[in-house]
Amino acid sequence: MQQHLANKQQWLLKASFALCLLCIVFVLVMSSGSRHDYDDIMDKGVLTIITRNSPTTYYQDKDQVSGFEYELAQMFAQYLGVKLEVVVADTLDDLISEVESGNVALAAAGLTITPERNERVRFASSYLDVQQKLVYRIDQKRPKKIEQLLGKTIVVTAHSSHAQYLRDLQQSSLPQLTWIERDDAEVSELVQMVENGEIDYTIVDSNEFDALSGFYPNVASALQLGETQQLAWAFSKCSDNSLLNKSREFFQLVRETGLLSQLEERYYGHLNQIDNVGTLTFLRQADQRLHRYQELFQKEANTHELDWRLLAAIGYQESHWKPRARSRTGVRGLMMLTRTTAKEMGVKNRLNAEQSIQGGSAYFAKLKKRFDHIAEPDRTWIALAAYNVGAGHVKDAQKITEKRGGDPERWMDVKESLPLLAQKKYYKKTQYGFARGYEPVEYVQNIRRFYDLLVWREQPEPSYSFNSTDGESFFTADSGYTTIPPLTVVN
Repeated sequence: MQQHLANKQQWLLKASFALCLLCIVFVLVMSSGSRHDYDDIMDKGVLTIITRNSPTTYYQDKDQVSGFEYELAQMFAQYLGVKLEVVVADTLDDLISEVESGNVALAAAGLTITPERNERVRFASSYLDVQQKLVYRIDQKRPKKIEQLLGKTIVVTAHSSHAQYLRDLQQSSLPQLTWIERDDAEVSELVQMVENGEIDYTIVDSNEFDALSGFYPNVASALQLGETQQLAWAFSKCSDNSLLNKSREFFQLVRETGLLSQLEERYYGHLNQIDNVGTLTFLRQADQRLHRYQELFQKEANTHELDWRLLAAIGYQESHWKPRARSRTGVRGLMMLTRTTAKEMGVKNRLNAEQSIQGGSAYFAKLKKRFDHIAEPDRTWIALAAYNVGAGHVKDAQKITEKRGGDPERWMDVKESLPLLAQKKYYKKTQYGFARGYEPVEYVQNIRRFYDLLVWREQPEPSYSFNSTDGESFFTADSGYTTIPPLTVVN
């Protein structure tokens, strides 16, 4: 009997050991299937990143996805020779957790490097410096000191560096400070809440504020909070250093080749071109005037395979959509055509809005064809400069750019050379001579901003109401954290 029990116990031990071994193998197999180390990525041919929806990271632009972080990640995938797969996180905490657990290769999400995040993930090379901006509504008193935050409704994104700044501030010097953290609100929603007067303040990184401020003309930046911070990609601490090291090689390459600077110019180079008053004026005139000419712009855009909003932005920059406009140099009409250009484009009456839009659109399309060897979007920006100052002067600026060691097919380089056409030591060596080269630079940057506003105007964000009576999540010295209900969409 005792021998029988001993044999049974031995069998149970062996069975338990086998079961444990099977569980370990299962865990290893499952975890290896979700690994995103460099070798796994190269074997599968797919780089899986996680990001978030925002104007500086990842968003839908017309019929394609766009965003600074998205394009940077696309470049990294091409550098590795693999395809890019994008996962969008619901919250910042989810995003960090997915990286921490190794469920994705990296986070390309405009993350600032903080001590708290360094405990959970590893960061690659920094690619952009940002500052935290306190955002307020311009018809309210502008706060000039941190102490003026007391007693105000401040809402920030949960698990953000902005929330961490407020916690540190509370612990160090302002124990009475309270704020609300939202897990379900994007930065753009918080800025809109300030715009609508629903909350007093929010905190936004400077690059995101630059991207958003033109769409919300009633908000402004009041204070810079804390020190300058750095943005970087985040990697799991559980993975080896191979992919992290590859990313460092990649960032060194895009810096040395100017690709990073070019991407920064595309997304941020024109954002501070128009102030709040200019934005309000544009939006007001778009409501009052644009509807009269929109069908004409759309018709010509279809004819020449252009974006009608770009043509409309040209029309606004030229005349504020005034058919009888006249410049000091004698150009006339909604698209401000010279007599020579009007004759070339078959325009008989420059003051006729339809003829002016037809002629201006055809002329711009012709200029784009002259620069068809240049990749987009630089081709469009350079063609716009030619619309303003003439293709000959632009060609001169391209030659100057090349002599100065720049790339004549990059707008970010050409725009540095255009103002030199007003300096004798440069223009005396050109074919077309003197030009007020600073004007086309401002011209192009303005149109880019007007175009952004028209795109945004076509896809307005929903309005949000804020309920502060129940379930608010305040951080105070002794209250701790409680949940807050979602925002309610107001139709």
